Amino acid sequence: MSANENLCAAEIRVILDKQRAACLANEPWTAEQRCELIDRAIGLLVDYQGEIIEALAADFGHRSPDFSRLFDVLGPLASLKYTKAKIAEWMKPDQRATDRGEAWVQYQPLGVVGILTAWNFPGNMVFNGLAGALAAGNRVMIKVSEYNPKTSELLARMFRSVYAEDEVAIITGGPEVGQAFSSQPFDHLLFTGASSIGKHVMRAAAENLVPVTLELGGKSPAIISRSADLKTAVSKIITGKLHNAGQICLAPDYVFVPEELQDAFVATVKEVVAKLYPTLLENPDYTSVINARHFERLNEYLDQARNADVELIELNPANEDFSGQPHHKIVPTLLRDPGDELLVMQDEIFGPLLPFKPYKDFAEVVAYINSRPRPLGLYYFGNDATEESFVLNRTTSGGVTLNDVLRHGGVETLPFGGVGHSGMGSYHGFDGFRTFSHGKSVLRAADGPDLMRPPYGEQMRQIVGSLIKR
Repeated sequence: MSANENLCAAEIRVILDKQRAACLANEPWTAEQRCELIDRAIGLLVDYQGEIIEALAADFGHRSPDFSRLFDVLGPLASLKYTKAKIAEWMKPDQRATDRGEAWVQYQPLGVVGILTAWNFPGNMVFNGLAGALAAGNRVMIKVSEYNPKTSELLARMFRSVYAEDEVAIITGGPEVGQAFSSQPFDHLLFTGASSIGKHVMRAAAENLVPVTLELGGKSPAIISRSADLKTAVSKIITGKLHNAGQICLAPDYVFVPEELQDAFVATVKEVVAKLYPTLLENPDYTSVINARHFERLNEYLDQARNADVELIELNPANEDFSGQPHHKIVPTLLRDPGDELLVMQDEIFGPLLPFKPYKDFAEVVAYINSRPRPLGLYYFGNDATEESFVLNRTTSGGVTLNDVLRHGGVETLPFGGVGHSGMGSYHGFDGFRTFSHGKSVLRAADGPDLMRPPYGEQMRQIVGSLIKR
């Protein structure tokens, strides 16, 4: 059992108070100190990479070791290295123009940052959030998911080996610990997870006026234009969709396909899946659904769609029997034009199920997207500049990747976050540094007459009068 498991709110507050006291008792960390703190995180990823991969496989039942190494080790490692290289530059005062003296914005640490992570990419989320928070000079408390008990226990052990509790603390435990964590008076709170939980986190944070950054996911649409190469578009959509068995906040959740290309789309998907995953059950690259609860949820979506006479197209190249398996693998499945009232079109899927919808006119695609909550990601495949501009200008989403999926989320120079139902605020790179900093306005006033100081005289009236004009 982890040292921090099942902490109550009062015990979590003790750690927060310890971190805040350490923050207030010392000068803000210098660029060199922040780099050294990030170096420790880099060392953890390198030294524990094998154990991280094993823990993730144990938590998922089965997860591709190569996928874990790419996205939960190499991905956050690259983010930490990029952040370390930029810290000194980001910390420089931001000079602002004024005729009233010398003005600048000074970035200073907020204090103690709380981070609530999800289960689908625990290594990535922990270290990416940590990168921005440490770059800004904050102490950090991280609540890891109870859905990854092995990984969470490992992370707690790893962090305790290189960080003092008043620098970075890992908190483990179930939903009640998460609730206690989100009710703490942090200086900022970053949450990644479902919109339904995000509402509770925001409500709890509001009691202490804690500013929040919420990354909530949502139903990210992909659009295949008539101008697209169908094979290329399908290959990228399916590759992205089946990464981590669809358990990615940015995974394409449904696809728009020109009405005359429906059958060609299905045939191409089958061809692509057979090449990527000739078998599924024992394939080391095909990940299991995280647990029985989510396995049952996904099967309920399929049962509801089947009862509504929706055509389900299983993508099972080797015709394997999935019953009696030791894990929770699900056959990738296409759903042809399911009704909007079905749960698979209402909820974020977070699994290897992919609805596709026909369209005749391109404008109806944008109208449909705009009639629903704003998504975290949006994907357009095509080579029509007019359509591309129409999508970019007339839809609102957290981010967009053109002619691919997911990739904008991994660009360190772009902010990552949602909008509306898919979240608020952003982090990654400089945007993460700014999110976890206070940009303090500073003015060194110039010498000269002060027109705002009474008693007001004729000279002031003449000067003010001369300035009030069109």
